[in-house]
Amino acid sequence: MTAVVPLRPERFAQFRADLTSAYADDIVRSLRWPEEGAVDRACAEFDKLLPHGVSTPGQCLFEILDEPGGQAIGSAWLALVETPVSRDGFLYNIRISTEFRGRGHAKAAMELIEAKAVDLGVSAISLHVFGFNTNAQALYRALGYGITGFNMIKRIDRGDG
Repeated sequence: MTAVVPLRPERFAQFRADLTSAYADDIVRSLRWPEEGAVDRACAEFDKLLPHGVSTPGQCLFEILDEPGGQAIGSAWLALVETPVSRDGFLYNIRISTEFRGRGHAKAAMELIEAKAVDLGVSAISLHVFGFNTNAQALYRALGYGITGFNMIKRIDRGDG
């Protein structure tokens, strides 16, 4: 049975390294950034959003465990967003280690995070999913998330090299 607990401060450095590397890979794959400098850009964005690590106000960082008191198998990051009419959440990331995927942990973790969000007064959770990540898209649809827009891109060969 999957569990979600606050990220321990001693795990933050690994959390940062894992997320910035994965984000850089994903954003390069989505053609939004060139490969050169992508990890540095990802680290800069991450550090702007989480300047105080696990103590950054309005940021909820979680470890995902295979069972209560069990081993860490992933992580998640939910930001609290105050709007003029409500408190919403933005799920920056949910990640399950490769060897634990396909066992229902992501779905269970999402449901647990949603329950925690309700306790925090959150009215809605938004997220971004890359177009190539069809597994994540299927999970989010199964959990009731709906599409609110699309970003599209086409690289144009300018013939300059």
